[in-house]
Amino acid sequence: MGENKYLSIYNDLLSKIKNGIFQSGMKLPSENQLVEQYGTSRETIRKALNLLSEHGYIQKIKGKGSIVLDVGKFDFPVSGLISFKELAQKIGKPSRTIVYECDLVKPDEKLKKHLHVTSKDEVWKVIRAREIEGERIILDKDFFNKQFVPSLTREICEDSIYEYLEEELGIKISFAKKEISVDECTEEDKKYLDLKGYTHVVVVRNYVYLDNASLFQYTESRHRLDKFRFVDFARRGHL
Repeated sequence: MGENKYLSIYNDLLSKIKNGIFQSGMKLPSENQLVEQYGTSRETIRKALNLLSEHGYIQKIKGKGSIVLDVGKFDFPVSGLISFKELAQKIGKPSRTIVYECDLVKPDEKLKKHLHVTSKDEVWKVIRAREIEGERIILDKDFFNKQFVPSLTREICEDSIYEYLEEELGIKISFAKKEISVDECTEEDKKYLDLKGYTHVVVVRNYVYLDNASLFQYTESRHRLDKFRFVDFARRGHL
């Protein structure tokens, strides 16, 4: 019964956070107040608050209590390969893609290393800002080996490159290696993103492979700090 009680309290508090009764930056009632309000034990309240903290809805600060975090964040799946078009459909908010560059270039030394190409190869360079609810909050810098992607247009880049590759060209995209870091904003970030004063971005670097294990794409996806919650599901294995 206690198990159901703490989940019930968690869900009630979560509903109040999502509905704006408890807003970002507000302090939740104290543990003593919640004990009295819900007619339960301190241990049950703590379990509910710990769950809210684990899921990124509150921050427990010693001496201050539980502070509500900004829940206006979009869940960005760390595992799996998802296009922005698919992500935008899942979020269900007004969105668009702004294409700044779609050009064939010769790879520099950095790109040769990232994409395993040589000076003889040509690479598609695509720079796009992703706008959600009128704010440019993702900057995507995509590089495709022309050997695997013979042609691209701005129209394709404005819609969905993955959709074009898979449905029009029949390319089978298989898996990616991802690296995530928090980096200082570059001049490019300042130019193409609505940073709202933030000085750092979350950068997801993707090395994307085809089903024959050929590396065909390198991407830097740069996200405004306050707008995304990076989520994954992990299961503990048995040795």
